[in-house]
Amino acid sequence: MAKLTIVANIHARADKVALVKSELLKLINVTRVEPGCINYDLHQDNQNPAHFLFFENWESRELWQAHMDNPHLAAYLQAVDGAVESFTINEMSQIP
Repeated sequence: MAKLTIVANIHARADKVALVKSELLKLINVTRVEPGCINYDLHQDNQNPAHFLFFENWESRELWQAHMDNPHLAAYLQAVDGAVESFTINEMSQIP
């Protein structure tokens, strides 16, 4: 199994930045202890506070897929329904 890097870009609606940030912060500790999680780091753009980025590394795509099916992600999606302007995920591999 090859290591998988995930880059997830989340753009909150301008009036919902605080809500989205607080919900994203809830994901960090619970995700970092999941099987296969190497790192799970949240970033906020210095020029555009509505732009958040998760930089993640997983031991395998299968373990990341298991993470995506966890109840805490479903709770996050419900909590931010209508508050996120756009969301993109890039699955990437490091070039040795």
